[in-house]
Amino acid sequence: MRRGGGELETEVADRAAPVVLHHVEKLPEDGTLVVVSHGGTIRTTIGRLLGLESHHWESLGGLSNCCWSVLGQGARGWRLLEHNAGTLPEPVLGDDD
Repeated sequence: MRRGGGELETEVADRAAPVVLHHVEKLPEDGTLVVVSHGGTIRTTIGRLLGLESHHWESLGGLSNCCWSVLGQGARGWRLLEHNAGTLPEPVLGDDD
């Protein structure tokens, strides 16, 4: 559904997913790509990379501000490893703290 005259979610994914894949191809072995965007763009791109039909993308849920998702490549394609994560590991404190 076109919201507020903007792009369809499938149009967003058509535009964003190839850009992500282009940069993934350029990564060194064991490299990490960080993609920063709006939550809706991230959700639709994740849905496309996972091979989900567009009517299932909403089931991924929104991405909160300053949160992230992690995808990895498995033997059969992309896998969603984390979604809407937002807590970094606690620092280890020394004895003098």
